[in-house]
Amino acid sequence: MPPRRRRRPNWAALALGAYVVAFLGFIVAPIAAVVLVSFSSASFITFPIPGYTLRWYWRIIEYRPFLDAMLVSIEVALASTVLAAALGVPAALALARSRGVPAALVSNFLLAPITVPAIVLGLALLYFLASLSFGLSFTALLIAHTVAGIPYVTRTVLAVYRSLPPDLEEASAVLGATRWQTFRYTTLPLVRPGVFAGGLFAVLTSLDNLPLSFFFGSASTSTLPVVMLSYMENQFDPSIAAVSTVQMLVAIVALVVTDRVYGIEKLTAA
Repeated sequence: MPPRRRRRPNWAALALGAYVVAFLGFIVAPIAAVVLVSFSSASFITFPIPGYTLRWYWRIIEYRPFLDAMLVSIEVALASTVLAAALGVPAALALARSRGVPAALVSNFLLAPITVPAIVLGLALLYFLASLSFGLSFTALLIAHTVAGIPYVTRTVLAVYRSLPPDLEEASAVLGATRWQTFRYTTLPLVRPGVFAGGLFAVLTSLDNLPLSFFFGSASTSTLPVVMLSYMENQFDPSIAAVSTVQMLVAIVALVVTDRVYGIEKLTAA
């Protein structure tokens, strides 16, 4: 029997694996540090932490501006998502079956708020809405968050609707359904996963959006990220880490539920 040759180590695969592990560690390490600091018993942010306590999570309830800003953030996120769905779903349905250059240009235009830096978008909307006499108001804040949420709804609905065969809507029309009945009983149930996923992304983006909220926030319409930034300018205790941990937990749970129910990869593949 000829002697068995030893397999040479694949240095390229090992180097790639080490790079991926280092890259993931570089991303996860700051997040893990924030979560760990939120349980610190110290009165200021320090690492390593001297002990463990839950008092900073109780601080979220005790500090009134946190609760008020959280309510404003939730209200803006839900209202802007409803408006984004009302505008983005019809646009996506109209563009999904079009293959011409104008449709592609409009589709890219609707996705532009994702590619434009948020601070640039916020400054542009501030000048534009100020010229329309909206000023620093809840309405201006709602419009800004709606503009930021439309691309997410449009993207997911486009991906879902393009994957559906047009025969289903044609069969509904052949059976005597009107356009409204076809949309209500055939199209809308089929694209509902895309609407849900896009709305979820819009809500999470709105809750975590600092640049737009900073431009349009006022004393009565400050969102949670703005209040957190203001709080850090005056105090540097682990309550900010506790708020951030709660936000991350909400986002993770929402994304896991969406992935289990609908599948995020399928909904975002255009």
